[in-house]
Amino acid sequence: MTPPSPPLPVVVVTGANGLVGSHVCSALSERGATVRAVVRREGTAPRLPGVEEWVGDFTDPDFATTMVEGADSVVTTVHPLDGDAEAQRTVGYDGTLVVAEAALDAGVARLVHLSTAAVYDRRPGVGDVDEHAALATDDAGDYAVIKRDLDLALAGLDGVTRVLLRPPAILGPGDSSVWNTLRPAHIKADEAERHAIPERSFAWVHVDDLTALAADVATGLVADAEDPERGPVVGACTPVNVAAGPATWRDYLGTVTEALGVEPVWEEGPAWTGRILADRAHGWGWEPKVDLPAALAELRDGLV
Repeated sequence: MTPPSPPLPVVVVTGANGLVGSHVCSALSERGATVRAVVRREGTAPRLPGVEEWVGDFTDPDFATTMVEGADSVVTTVHPLDGDAEAQRTVGYDGTLVVAEAALDAGVARLVHLSTAAVYDRRPGVGDVDEHAALATDDAGDYAVIKRDLDLALAGLDGVTRVLLRPPAILGPGDSSVWNTLRPAHIKADEAERHAIPERSFAWVHVDDLTALAADVATGLVADAEDPERGPVVGACTPVNVAAGPATWRDYLGTVTEALGVEPVWEEGPAWTGRILADRAHGWGWEPKVDLPAALAELRDGLV
């Protein structure tokens, strides 16, 4: 007699209509998960096998409780692209904690949070950055500080296994893509945006590679481990850097300005020239599939 198949995991994804959230939904669908795609506007969730649109405000504790009930994992991806510090804290910080606390109360097994490598101190001279590196200082800017504070708050929760994925610049096409769409638009419109130190590190990862790891962690394809270098530690909070190979601002800005037909303005000065080390992610079995030439070609093709 054939043993019954294990039940398909149920995964909640907030911000399911965003660049990262939509790709997480796609990767989860490919892995056979049932996805609760949480969006604020009806008809904006990805239409994919196994993906169910849930319309509501995840910052509302009652809705958050309903959306996580019976789920195996939750993936949080929301942080405002713009807005002042208050708006970022209300949605990105307070809202994510509402979801995290609802997941804890519901007995959800894993919480996967899309953090950022901006939480690290990357001032000139710092060098390479791993998960033990110093965090950004209070003068690092609203985005970095609020994301840093959220990571610290999530680390302070007990009972649910938490994974903080920390990507640098996320490349990949899309209307809401910061580095493939929004930032190039600013570079085209404003000469001041074309200034950069060419040797400054441009740490990056492609959205497809980032969300593949998010989906593998959320569905349990990355197994629990006692050692954080091998997998998520049960009941603990494990940060994981998710970065591809080395690149510089000459690579990124040079590609964008060439495609747009404008000139970059190269400057001299101190700059961070280290790398975001992803050894922990590699220890979890992750390997990026999109290399720098492919990512830059995709970027260029989207701008010409």
